Amino acid sequence: MPTPLYQVDAFATVPFAGNPAAVCLLRDDRDADWMQQVAAEMNVSETAFLRPWDEEATYQLRWFTPTDEVALCGHATLASAHVLWATDHEAARPALHFETASGRLTARRDDGWIWMDFPADPVAPADPPTPLLNALDGATPEEVGWSGRDYLVRLPDAGAVRALQPTLSPLHTLDEARGVIATAPAEADDVDFVSRFFAPRVGVPEDPVTGSAHCALGPYWAARMGRTELTGRQVSTRGGTVRVHLDTPDAERVALGGRAVTVVDGRLDA
Repeated sequence: MPTPLYQVDAFATVPFAGNPAAVCLLRDDRDADWMQQVAAEMNVSETAFLRPWDEEATYQLRWFTPTDEVALCGHATLASAHVLWATDHEAARPALHFETASGRLTARRDDGWIWMDFPADPVAPADPPTPLLNALDGATPEEVGWSGRDYLVRLPDAGAVRALQPTLSPLHTLDEARGVIATAPAEADDVDFVSRFFAPRVGVPEDPVTGSAHCALGPYWAARMGRTELTGRQVSTRGGTVRVHLDTPDAERVALGGRAVTVVDGRLDA
């Protein structure tokens, strides 16, 4: 029986912006090797696999890049919630729940935005490893931190983040890190900070918009700006906006807000 399969541009309000994610709605459990093959075939930064978990709008959710399964993905979670609501699978539900490798995640709708409850990844100061400095190709970080998942590199200004052209090969040797976040304060009045994200070790040279990176960016900038309501702009070629809310700068959870657009509605016959 064909499997419903969608492609969604997450953290976007129009097609061909934000971060594309594939969303596969499973009727039965499938093994990880098959999921990895599907993700490689889709060849977007993440493919999400959803399977009904119980009768209370809860789904098992797994995420795969073209080469690896990952423990947390923001934009593919946003895409998954968008699909469930947009296709009327859960049209009447105000909230959706996902059982994942990072625990239970919840998505809610509010005035056209989807808000996701994620674990915070606080950033601690760190000595930059040599491969990271080599990858920056001459860019001088003002601060380097470690979130337990990614390295965070603060650059002098938003222009430096946009101009960054890292050498990706050294990043393959950072075995402890999923990827590297480059960030700086924003120049525009409606945005607080900008960022880019590079994760070649898990098959994503540059991710267009990375929701899970904002689990670190939110606490980092909240502590420095003295505010718990922030807006981030990922300044990749496609670009996207992520809203961030924390109850306190050192909260253990962070709410990430975004929008999404379906661009492909199809079926998987394999």
